[in-house]
Amino acid sequence: MVEQVWNQGRREAIAELLAPDGVIHDGDTDTVGPEGFYPFFDRIHSTFSDLRLEVHESMADGDKMCFRWSSTGKHTGDGLGIPATGRNIHITGITIIRVANGMLAEGWQNWDMLGMMEQLQGSRKSATYIGAA
Repeated sequence: MVEQVWNQGRREAIAELLAPDGVIHDGDTDTVGPEGFYPFFDRIHSTFSDLRLEVHESMADGDKMCFRWSSTGKHTGDGLGIPATGRNIHITGITIIRVANGMLAEGWQNWDMLGMMEQLQGSRKSATYIGAA
């Protein structure tokens, strides 16, 4: 899904990889099946050009897989309701997926939405974290 959907931008791969009744949990929002996921995909791809997602680590246990990732892109569209800034973004996240019958049956997303918004608004000056030296 990372390579086909996000890095190559193949919208049709969503239906090939996400089960018709597959559920993606993203914060308080649940998206069901490809039809439910298309609007999110469209919004992200209309907002960011040069979108690239890189998996840094992954692990699997039975029918579940977890991976830590980062994504970069350039804010060239207003799909998030914010006029394009031309700024480059870098966000990080962790995703857990459950696979059934060779398709994504359920997924849980946790990513730095606040960090992305701060970068778009120009209020994030550096990646300083509590406890960082």
